[in-house]
Amino acid sequence: MLRGLFIAAFFFTMTPLLISIQWLLGKLGLPGWGFICSNYYRVLCSLLRIRVRLSGAPVRDRAVLFVSNHVSWADIVVIGSIAPVAFVAKREVASWPLVGITAKIQRTVFVDRNRRHQAGDAVSQIVERLAGGTSVVLFAEGTSSDGNRVLPFRSALLGSVEEAAAAHKGGADRIVIQPMAITYTGQHGMPMSKRQRPLVAWYGDLDFMPHIKRFVGEGVIDVVVSYGEPVPADGTLDRKAMTRKLHDEVHRLMAGALRGRPIPLKARAPEAQAAAE
Repeated sequence: MLRGLFIAAFFFTMTPLLISIQWLLGKLGLPGWGFICSNYYRVLCSLLRIRVRLSGAPVRDRAVLFVSNHVSWADIVVIGSIAPVAFVAKREVASWPLVGITAKIQRTVFVDRNRRHQAGDAVSQIVERLAGGTSVVLFAEGTSSDGNRVLPFRSALLGSVEEAAAAHKGGADRIVIQPMAITYTGQHGMPMSKRQRPLVAWYGDLDFMPHIKRFVGEGVIDVVVSYGEPVPADGTLDRKAMTRKLHDEVHRLMAGALRGRPIPLKARAPEAQAAAE
């Protein structure tokens, strides 16, 4: 109970302060946005008792479109603690109290998948973030799962981003896509079973407050973030082929983490190596 109150106090006091600092840095054109973001999420990981382990090699020397599965609200905290990134979120998130303004300040791209015109605007924003040096995370399933599987990827938005990136000036040389899998693997140092994983997974019609209350009360949680081979966003593969390739790789990475044997990266093909360098 006390831990929950402490976490709530931190969130509701520090978050507005960090929002103000980030807003001011943005207005003045000063650096520090990424440093504040990643350290904020690292503190939250510590408070929530989430232990993050990396598998594979994330591309770090340029902006990347990370394409990932989606399990929980905790994914944002986990991924944000690794490196500064912008997320793609559903339009409704922008109106959530405090969370919405935090997401806006931290360069989140909001998308309404049911309105093609607005989806096109979101694609343009994603490409602008990437071209401007900010990596972006796209949860390609379009929703969250129970954490035990990877749902089918939606090809429309992913394909539109790839096509726009390839058409963008310098896009084929500067923008790559890297598959990424988030897998919640343990609780209190013991392997997590399928029945235990919904402790972390937030999906379907689950209410947020009871879910986070249980999460805070029953940590520690282990999570593996696995990275696959980067591929150039150059339009070489058609939309469906690229979506299938990324889905299969995320599934492969998640399956390895669930078995407790994270799968190492394969030897890079020349085009993938060139994309990452």
